[in-house]
Amino acid sequence: MWIPTEHEKYGVVIAGFRGTVPHGLSLEIGDTVQILEKCDGWYRGFALKNPNVKGIFPSNYIHLKNACVKNKGQFEMVIPTEDSVITEMTSTLRDWGTMWKQLYVRNEGDLFHRLWHIMNEILDLRRQVLVGHLTHDRMKDVKRHITARLDWGNEQLGLDLVPRKEYAMVDPEEISITELYRLMEHRHRKKDTPVPASSHHLFVQMKSLMCSNLGEELEVIFSLFDSKENRPISERFFLRLNRNGLPKCPEKPERHCSLFVDLGSSELRKDIYITVHIIRIGRMGAGEKKNACNVQYRRPFGCAVLSIADLLAGDSKDDLVLKVYMCNTESDWYQIHENIIKKLNARYNLTGSNAGLAVSLQLLHGDIEQIRREYTSMFTHGVSITRKLGFSNIIMPGEMRNDLYITVERGEFEKGGKSVARNVEVTMHVVDSSGQILKDFISFGSGEPPASEYHSFVLYHNNGPRWAELLKLPIPVDKFRGAHIRCEFRHCSTKEKGEKKLFGFSFVPLMQENGRTLPDGTHELIVHKCEENTNLQDSGRYLKLPFSKGIFLGNNSQAVKTTKESFWITSFLCSTKLTQNGDMLDLLKWRTHPDKIAGCLSKLKEIDGSEIVKFLQDTLDTLFGILDENSQRYGSKVFDCLVHIINLLQDSKFHHFKPVMDTYIESHFAGALAYRDLIKVLKWHIDRVTEVELHEHIQEVLKAQEYIFKYIVQSRRLFSIATGGQNEEEFRCCIQELLMSVRFFLSQESKGTSALSQLQAVFLSSFPSVYSELLKLFDVREVANLVHDALGSLPTVMHGDDSLQAVKLQSIGKTVESHLYTNPDSRYILLPVVLHHLHMHLQEQKDLIMCARILSNIFCLIKKNSSCLIHFKEKSVLEEIDVIVNSLLDILLRTILEITSRPQPSGSAMRLQFQDVTGEFVSCLLSLLRQMTDRHYQQLLDSFSTKEDLRDFLLQIFTVFRILIRPEMFPKDWTVMRLVANNVIITTVLYLSDALRKNFLNENFDYKIWDSYFFLAVIFINQLCLQLEMFTPSKKKKVLEKYGDMRVTMGCEIFSMWQNLGEHKLHFIPALIGPFLEVTLIPQPDLRNVMIPIFHDMMDWEQRRSGNFKQVEAKLIDKLDSLMSEGKGDETYRELFNSILLKKIERETWRESGVSLIATVTRLMERLLDYRDCMKMGEVDGKKIGCTVSLLNFYKTELNKEEMYIRYIHKLYDLHLKAQNFTEAAYTLLLYDELLEWSDRPLREFLNYPMQTEWQRKECLHLTIIQNFDRGKCWENGIILCRKIAEQYESYYDYRNLSKMRMMEASLYDKIMDQQRLEPEFFRVGFYGKKFPFFLRNKEFVCRGHDYERLEAFQQRMLNEFPHAIAMQHANQPDETIFQAEAQYLQIYAVTPIPENQEVLQRDGIPDNIKSFYKVNHIWRFRYDRPFHKGTKDKENEFKSLWVERTTLILVQSLPGISRWFEVEKREVVEMSPLENAIEVLENKNQQLRTLISQCQTRQMQNINPLTMCLNGVIDAAVNGGVARYQEAFFIKEYILNHPEDGEKITRLRELMLEQAQILEFGLAVHEKVVPQDMRPLHKKLVDQFFVMKSSLGIQEFSACVQASPVHFPNGSPRVCRNSIPVSMSPDGARVIPRRSPLSYPAVNRYSSSSLSSQASAEVSNITGQSESSDEVFNMQPSPSTSSLSSTHSASPNVTSSAPSSARASPLLSDKHKHSRENSCLSPRERPCSAIYPTPLETSQTTNSCFAKWNVTSIPHSTRDPIREAEETVGPVPTLSEIRPAGKCPNLSLPSVSQERRMLFNHIGDGALPRSDSNLPGPDKAVNTTPSSWSLDSGKEARNTSESGKLISPPVPPRPAQTASPARHIASVSPSPAGRSPMKGSVQSFTPSPVEYHSSGLISNSPVLSGSYSSGISSLSRCSTSDTSGFESQSSEPAVTAPSYGVSEEPVRKESKTPPPYSVYERTLKRPVPLPHSLSIPPAAEPPALPPKPQLGRPNHLENSSSSSSSSRRTEQVPRPRPLPRKVSQL
Repeated sequence: MWIPTEHEKYGVVIAGFRGTVPHGLSLEIGDTVQILEKCDGWYRGFALKNPNVKGIFPSNYIHLKNACVKNKGQFEMVIPTEDSVITEMTSTLRDWGTMWKQLYVRNEGDLFHRLWHIMNEILDLRRQVLVGHLTHDRMKDVKRHITARLDWGNEQLGLDLVPRKEYAMVDPEEISITELYRLMEHRHRKKDTPVPASSHHLFVQMKSLMCSNLGEELEVIFSLFDSKENRPISERFFLRLNRNGLPKCPEKPERHCSLFVDLGSSELRKDIYITVHIIRIGRMGAGEKKNACNVQYRRPFGCAVLSIADLLAGDSKDDLVLKVYMCNTESDWYQIHENIIKKLNARYNLTGSNAGLAVSLQLLHGDIEQIRREYTSMFTHGVSITRKLGFSNIIMPGEMRNDLYITVERGEFEKGGKSVARNVEVTMHVVDSSGQILKDFISFGSGEPPASEYHSFVLYHNNGPRWAELLKLPIPVDKFRGAHIRCEFRHCSTKEKGEKKLFGFSFVPLMQENGRTLPDGTHELIVHKCEENTNLQDSGRYLKLPFSKGIFLGNNSQAVKTTKESFWITSFLCSTKLTQNGDMLDLLKWRTHPDKIAGCLSKLKEIDGSEIVKFLQDTLDTLFGILDENSQRYGSKVFDCLVHIINLLQDSKFHHFKPVMDTYIESHFAGALAYRDLIKVLKWHIDRVTEVELHEHIQEVLKAQEYIFKYIVQSRRLFSIATGGQNEEEFRCCIQELLMSVRFFLSQESKGTSALSQLQAVFLSSFPSVYSELLKLFDVREVANLVHDALGSLPTVMHGDDSLQAVKLQSIGKTVESHLYTNPDSRYILLPVVLHHLHMHLQEQKDLIMCARILSNIFCLIKKNSSCLIHFKEKSVLEEIDVIVNSLLDILLRTILEITSRPQPSGSAMRLQFQDVTGEFVSCLLSLLRQMTDRHYQQLLDSFSTKEDLRDFLLQIFTVFRILIRPEMFPKDWTVMRLVANNVIITTVLYLSDALRKNFLNENFDYKIWDSYFFLAVIFINQLCLQLEMFTPSKKKKVLEKYGDMRVTMGCEIFSMWQNLGEHKLHFIPALIGPFLEVTLIPQPDLRNVMIPIFHDMMDWEQRRSGNFKQVEAKLIDKLDSLMSEGKGDETYRELFNSILLKKIERETWRESGVSLIATVTRLMERLLDYRDCMKMGEVDGKKIGCTVSLLNFYKTELNKEEMYIRYIHKLYDLHLKAQNFTEAAYTLLLYDELLEWSDRPLREFLNYPMQTEWQRKECLHLTIIQNFDRGKCWENGIILCRKIAEQYESYYDYRNLSKMRMMEASLYDKIMDQQRLEPEFFRVGFYGKKFPFFLRNKEFVCRGHDYERLEAFQQRMLNEFPHAIAMQHANQPDETIFQAEAQYLQIYAVTPIPENQEVLQRDGIPDNIKSFYKVNHIWRFRYDRPFHKGTKDKENEFKSLWVERTTLILVQSLPGISRWFEVEKREVVEMSPLENAIEVLENKNQQLRTLISQCQTRQMQNINPLTMCLNGVIDAAVNGGVARYQEAFFIKEYILNHPEDGEKITRLRELMLEQAQILEFGLAVHEKVVPQDMRPLHKKLVDQFFVMKSSLGIQEFSACVQASPVHFPNGSPRVCRNSIPVSMSPDGARVIPRRSPLSYPAVNRYSSSSLSSQASAEVSNITGQSESSDEVFNMQPSPSTSSLSSTHSASPNVTSSAPSSARASPLLSDKHKHSRENSCLSPRERPCSAIYPTPLETSQTTNSCFAKWNVTSIPHSTRDPIREAEETVGPVPTLSEIRPAGKCPNLSLPSVSQERRMLFNHIGDGALPRSDSNLPGPDKAVNTTPSSWSLDSGKEARNTSESGKLISPPVPPRPAQTASPARHIASVSPSPAGRSPMKGSVQSFTPSPVEYHSSGLISNSPVLSGSYSSGISSLSRCSTSDTSGFESQSSEPAVTAPSYGVSEEPVRKESKTPPPYSVYERTLKRPVPLPHSLSIPPAAEPPALPPKPQLGRPNHLENSSSSSSSSRRTEQVPRPRPLPRKVSQL
């Protein structure tokens, strides 16, 4: 049975549990669980990380922990009772763990590893705390380390600052907000501004002396030297080096490392130097022989100096090498360091051995204890401490020192009968009173233990040596009396014996008989002569002698011999026990000399303070002893001495001696009667404050009042104890009188005399310290009243002395901080006077920092008292709050408004102070508001007498609240503080909203106050710190538990207040739409559900007012864009917005317009969300651009928002520039250009455009667009804009710019002719599935590929852009399940562009680099084909049932445009019969042959290989059956009988076969002229095979019945432009590639990006009979295809797929399928027709197939022009115009069926298979088999058929006359076939049909026109030429039957010029050309002269094939229509 747990409430999981049992709860190790119930070894509960999921788990998997339970029951909260630091560590480490892993993901390695180390450290420290074995101090230290690391980690990870008190987290609800602010501020300051250390230390480590010739031991002495005062400031650090220059004792670090301690900040300056003196121990002379002398001397060696300023920058110098210098003369040794510092180079130089001293230096900061903690290893290993000379800056009580510093300065000695000066050595001993030498009391410096004697260094031959060596004598106090120093002087001989001969001595006693020590200063000692054998052991003999010149001992009558010899020393005593001051000794011994008391008291002020504090207790005893014995005589003087001593302790140097005085007062003071005299003297001084001459003295007295009162109170207490409380009333009266004097003194106003106010300030500054003393004797209320009276007596004048006002406030602050104020009784008495002074200061805006501090303390105290549950305390707190609210709330609000409206000061210190003040006042206000209860709020609101006052108050407090929630109010990591502030604000707003409803509605409505309220509520909800979605789960849980979701609370309040407004809502429409919309975008479901209905209300009220809600709509749309671009809103919001509002408006009368508005806003949200999601990605891709285009069009078409439209134009432009889509960028900018006109209307500054006229902006745009068209190689469009802007320059006569523009235009023409342009491929992309963005979802697009981008590369790019998309493996239209799937499907395949402008493409002589532009620009329509079998499939001949489904895609805009892809607007699908395909294939192959022959004739072809290969491919077609398959399929009787309607088509097919034979014959004739010698065998083989082919067709010579039309080139040989290049071969044409590099041919090869499946290949080889074996077709060189999905072999030329790549790629196929494309997995119906039908054979295609057939791999290129060479050998190339058109021949015998088969067998070349037309609309293509099917445009009939939707088959003759053409009427670009010269003339058309056929132009099968050769059948249609489209034919004159070659063609040629490249043509289907208006040239008033139009004409066609005669008609010259200008749109 499950039982609720009593004690087992909380635990930690110690083993993972999967929860596999029923109701099991899955747990991981380390999870914390809350336990609800237990049963038989199982617990039921939940994991704290997911409290919503409850379950059971084994009890032995849980480690129980102690916890306390709050709110027992259903909503109980369990809190672990562990140390708060442990709790914080645990939760913090959990949060860090998640973020730590993210650091690794983001590759932030440095922080990742640092945090890892810190986490491990914290875990180790946590273990130490949990073990519980730490001492109290160690525990404190560990917690300090833990919290420091937690704070560091939080700061690094950007987490919140944690407020702590004594290392434990504080609960913000348990302390006042002012205290919380202080804690946060303290931690923030500690983090940001470390306190500069006042104490510094220098660490020195000696490493070595580098010198070439040492050989002697050395002494190195470091010290610090003040060059400013020319004195050392530290003791010496002394160490010894061995003969190698290394420390003598390396194993003892203290011997070679030292720490110079207690350097003040004032001593870190550049004139403080580290000096190093080096003394060698050895012979007198450095170069003396070793056996010269055995005695060792100390001799100068060198000196080095380093400024301490060099360390200030880096604090440490490792391996520093100091240069060592030596003085030029030894007599300057004492000042060598000064000379080096002063750089007196003449006095020193580098040592001869060029020595260098290697040292390591480091500057440390902080007190010595801190250094010991931070550098533990330094002190563990050992380091000597080197002190400063004398006391440190601060003297600590209890510090014991007794050091006498002696500096051996110099001596003056006589020669002593010698010819040269002496070598003097000084030996020093310390001798006690008994004459014994004291052992080990002479210290040479730290690092070396003290010695018993000292030997000075020796200066060579110097009778006036100067040593300046400092020694320290640490002699104990007890041995100081009677001790003396003896110095012995010896001459050091340099002879062999090296004797040291004593010749004199000096001595000096350390203490005089009266107890005074040797005074500080320099002493000149007498040198007493003596002999070597003099016994100095008996000190009594010489101590009677005088020791210093001018000083004689008492009774010594012995005369001092005059001597010239003297010895100088300097002494300096640093002692806490001994004094050198006689006055101090006289005072302490006052009883021995009573007559000197007055003098001693007077001299006390002159004694040094350090002497007084050394004997503080003795001095005080002396003073009070004198006072007790003779108070009348010495009372005043003793008082003055006491004041002097008290004030002495105020000095920072002696500040630490205050506790000594406190201890004296408490324990040693015994003056029980002193209080009377002290009170009397103090009152006397206070009563005389007005006497100016006493002001200085009175000021000193007032400064000391704290300790004076202490003495008074202690004296009275001693008296009371001694007498049993006598004279109590008398004492009270004395105190009352004293305080009355104080009140009178304080109440005096300083009338111009600053002295009085200065005295008042001094008194007030120390007065609060008296309270605690008074409380020892009086009741708390009495003291409170005394203080209240004293403070109340202060003058209220605020314009007085500012310093006094500041001190007055400080005094009040100290009063609030005092113990007196903590008592509720006294606080109630003092509070009014405190608030009164605060109010005055706040009103004047003075001393705000102090005011804020006082208020903070007041509220801290109130919070502490309110936390206590004692009733009377709670009552007193409520009363205090009442007083504060009435007194300060209003002024507090005004103060915050005032200080926040000021500009922030510039200095960092001032700015911090400013922030402090603001934060303090804000925390005070929040504290006050939090303490207020319902009663306080009600009293406050009732206290306003008028509504105006209440209105002002509400406006004021709302404004303050808006300021409080500004982001800059608190630092960003102060989330705790912000949440507390928000909780207070929302609580207050809920109280105040009632007042708003009651007082400011209906007739009292006030818009301003309501607007302020709503504005506050909105910005409150939008605060960053309240967006819980951004928090970690643990942080979010804590916030919700403590405060709930405050946004929802405020949202509900907004809704409630809005509903109360009634008709006043209209005042806030549309102003509040934006703010409310921003609130609803917050991802909080409850908040959205509350707020969204307000929009319905707004729509309703707006509808009532104006009959519509246009304002609501406009505001919603404007704000949505800006808010969503900031990252607000999501898909859930869009759905919620739509559903809530639609439900709300269901019953409204205006429902329809409401639905429209909601739909518009919803659609805008969809696009904005897509746009935002796309913009998050890094690189610019099609998705970003497409999304921007979608949004841009939406703003223009649906919303008509011109400004937003223009903004997104420029965003799109920037995206294009970033992606280097320069053409698209230009088209995009044209959209803005079209909105402008050439006017002088001024335009405002907008985006990046300055203020300028419309003309200037349009000019700037034009130039930018031209530049982008130039960079995008779209020069034709640039030319148009150049002309337009040139017209403007010309109209303004701006010839300078006009000239530049014309030159730019010319340069663009040059680029067209000179530079190569790559032609892009086009791809159809379908986006299916609901996971795509809205603007792509279930739509299909056509995309313009990048340069060199083939299908596979494009497909891969799309899959990269949509990594979750699935590539569809077929080309069929997807079904509904795909559309509705929750996934992404991509369907991609290549499509073929259908050029709109055929005029340029059909004209002859136009270079390809001009035509190439029109083939891939301004394209609206694209197509692709899919083959399928209809009916029963004939296995013998699949052509019988093979149909083609042709799909034409029509776009919404032409490509290129403002995007690289546009949506498909319309699809047209038609089916082509097998016969129509056969016709199309033969037509295309014949056209290709004509093109190649023409190019070869006109020498446009530098290499004849393409022609050779094409001829070979057609003549030697070894495909299975060749055209015989067509004969079998279509020429049999069965087919003709079953398809009577196809008679004309069959006739047409037969004509094409015969026509092909004629073309081949003419081609062979041309080939013979130009073929190189090494290819003659191939040519001969072609000729032989051609005759075999003719005979197989039954053709011996062409019959008369067949009108033999030569290959007709309308202009004769096509005119060669000067800059034209040979027509490049299509690289995709070559399907069968010879085994050699394609680069060996001059033709430009492009390889197929597609290949066939093995199944399709097999079908083709079975059907077409392309080669003798399949291996000949397939076993070829691998295709260099770009497809990642392609097979290893290139496909046969005949089997190029037109299907998409996605339907062709299958990487999983086995190797036996040589062409593993995706369509291998398609059924025959699904397979694209390219699986069976070939691509059109272009030049390179036929060339390569020819070479593959013949394996001609080593044909050299002819070095001569092949055509010219052929002409020289054979003669001129005959044209086929000799074969004249003839009538019907009755003798013509038609071939039999078998002959037909043979005839057709070889007629079909390797590309001559059924093909479809690329240009007709569906119905036309299904019907028209007439020459009109060659048209690139659909005609009128085509449109009519398309519209009717019926497939009709009118009887159309095979070659109808022009008049019967259904093509639309556009001026022809084909010139008439007039006679031409051989170079310029035309070769008459070679048409083997009875109808004379005239080609309207030869279109090279260039790759430019194809998107990808994977497009299969559709690719072939590029070769088809329009028979009738593009010109209008009328019979005007007979056809020319025999052109004359001698007639000049010049006139006609002039008329046949190519139309300019900037021509713009209309688009079919009545669609305007997509070219922007800016690219169309409007007709000028007088248009410029254009080149003459060509003579348009074409041969006449017979009505039917049986006609024997023909009539020629001449076409009428029709001028090319100029396009009409498009009207510029004005938005």
